[in-house]
Amino acid sequence: MSPMRMNPKIAVGVVFVASLFMSIMDTTIVNVALPAIGREFGTDPAGVGVINVGYLVSLAVFVPLSGWLGDRFGTRRVFLASLALFTVASLLCGAAGSMTSLTLYRILQGAAGGLLTPVGMTMLFRAFPQEERMRATRILMLPTAVAPAAGPVLGGWLVDGWSWHWVFIVNVPVGLAALVFGLLALPDYRAERAGRFDAAGFLLSAVGFGAAMYALSEGASQGWGSARIVASALVGGCALAALVVVELRLPEPMLDLRLFRDRIFRTTNLLSLFSGAAFLGMLYLFPLLMQDALGMDALHSGLMVFPEALGVMLASQIASRLYPRIGPRRILATGSAVVACCLALMATIGPDSNLWAVRALMFVTGYAMSHVFMPSQTAAFATIGARDTGAASTLYNAQRQLGSALGVAVLGTVLTAVGAVTVNASGTPVANLAAYRAAFLTAAGLALAAAAISLLVRDSDAAATMRAVPAGGTGEGAAESVAEPVGKG
Repeated sequence: MSPMRMNPKIAVGVVFVASLFMSIMDTTIVNVALPAIGREFGTDPAGVGVINVGYLVSLAVFVPLSGWLGDRFGTRRVFLASLALFTVASLLCGAAGSMTSLTLYRILQGAAGGLLTPVGMTMLFRAFPQEERMRATRILMLPTAVAPAAGPVLGGWLVDGWSWHWVFIVNVPVGLAALVFGLLALPDYRAERAGRFDAAGFLLSAVGFGAAMYALSEGASQGWGSARIVASALVGGCALAALVVVELRLPEPMLDLRLFRDRIFRTTNLLSLFSGAAFLGMLYLFPLLMQDALGMDALHSGLMVFPEALGVMLASQIASRLYPRIGPRRILATGSAVVACCLALMATIGPDSNLWAVRALMFVTGYAMSHVFMPSQTAAFATIGARDTGAASTLYNAQRQLGSALGVAVLGTVLTAVGAVTVNASGTPVANLAAYRAAFLTAAGLALAAAAISLLVRDSDAAATMRAVPAGGTGEGAAESVAEPVGKG
């Protein structure tokens, strides 16, 4: 089906925001439903976590494949096929009648999600010329900021008022609407030459990223010394080491690691790894503090997180105006430092804390984090050529997935090592706030590391993304010069 004529920026922006919102929210909305799923299928809390682990491992396996598929078959075709698969898998998850079938359908969801985000980002950055990349990044802030915060709120409401099945079924109308719109309006972008399929690279990346993601996801709960976690970590580490050696020797690798020779791409990826670990680790830790330590229910805990999304959305309007004037370096350093201070202050939250002060703290955290996410994502692709956009997007998203898993793994390990539960003088188990303090301070340390890395960013490297858009210009000509839309998938 040939797409109707529409500004490619609008078409790509609408479809990608809807799809990314659905994909990101799916990672947080399901957490609220885990206890209800466990009760229905008679599975203990430790066992029910397999549906999330299967999703994350599958996601990690398919992200590296996304760049080659998009270049080989066209971004439109791959994106819409992934969107269709994610929508169908969501419906199957909602209709699952056993723990086994639910886990298998979640793996299908992960495979689709692993292709959706990198291919969608490739389309977005090919539709927008360099001088409009901050506008493109601002589009990404809506799903990136709102979805993680909205997931627990919507999930709590659906589980309490309906059933756990609806946390999956809610994706279906969004997915169908995005799919129909995409079929009608989405342009196609293809590289001039996709290269041969790198079978060795795919196998090594699948084993390496999959095993590493499993170890990071389950290490804190199963124990880092358990045989299964040690074996997964060793297998993953060896496979990733072999992947580096193999990919650097191939002329057309699946993961073009040579892109890390690009100074600003390398630096912003490293910064994003630490800042993402700090931020997403906090989003994992904060609800646990609210619910397990302070006795709040899931819905109200989710509402406590939501001011973070409001902060991100407000700051996205400000950061996008500051970026062309002062460049990314100072924005990144200041934003990361403020995030570190906010995370350190979260270590003081206790039963007597003023909840409005906590909400304000969440708002400021989101406000500052927007000054990290937007400039880093924009600057990362400043010196990446048009032909390498798909490969660079694949690497960036692989790093982001590992960063989120790293944050949860590190903070979960600190929480477990200190002991989230202690026994009071009367022998009653109570929450150990010292463990949460240690975990929040660790998150603050990760954000401080991001602030230090941001000082290595050079504004001159990001000059192409700091140019003002000509008055009345749409950038469409530049967009078409990046990759010519081929018209049909």
